[in-house]
Amino acid sequence: MPITVTITAEPSGSVVARGGDSLSVTLLNHAGFTFTNDWHGPRHRLPTSMGRAEQSAIAVHATEMLRAARYSVDLDPALSTIRAATAVNPLGPYTVGAELLRLADRIRSAENGTELRQVVDHLLHPEHGALERLREALEAVGEQITDLDVEAYRLADRFGFAAEFVSAAQSELADSQAEWRRIAGAAQSPSEMRVQSSVPSAPRSPALVASPAAAKAKASSALGTGTAVAGASARPTQFPRPRTR
Repeated sequence: MPITVTITAEPSGSVVARGGDSLSVTLLNHAGFTFTNDWHGPRHRLPTSMGRAEQSAIAVHATEMLRAARYSVDLDPALSTIRAATAVNPLGPYTVGAELLRLADRIRSAENGTELRQVVDHLLHPEHGALERLREALEAVGEQITDLDVEAYRLADRFGFAAEFVSAAQSELADSQAEWRRIAGAAQSPSEMRVQSSVPSAPRSPALVASPAAAKAKASSALGTGTAVAGASARPTQFPRPRTR
């Protein structure tokens, strides 16, 4: 009989998972649940400070992992309202990571240099690219750490250094426009190459195919002509003498 895990939405606003064994504990922790053991008993829960949409996404993601591991999961219907959205976003609450994953898939499936450059622009755009947003986010983390705890300046500095590394990567790739234009002009899509390679060469007309006798005669003529040309080239060229008055 399969082991049952129950995931419910509590009146307090938290989401609670009960039941299972050591493996289900690992899967729930991986999904984002936190283990707690108080007078309500041992359980995994999601905090009330988390939005219901995010709670639902994590609960559905945990359910899918548990069922893939052959657990029987009793999921509260109130938490399965975004099942379709979760199927679109396989990383659950990590929506930013899911977008970058889709961007990487688009990069791998680019058919030519122009298409690849258009996709990479989502990474490198100086104002709206992913690298610029990442740099800003790392800087914001460092600043927020300093605001919350002045003594944690070492950790804040580490995020500041990380933001500088991203900025260095932006500078390294900022002047690549000329190279991209060359790739876009020279690269050819795999589909175009397949189409060209699949086109059969035009057959030679029977009228253009020389007979063996004609080929032999042509070879003999070429040898004779070559000898004549060689003899002619051995004689000095005669130039007309200038006219005298």
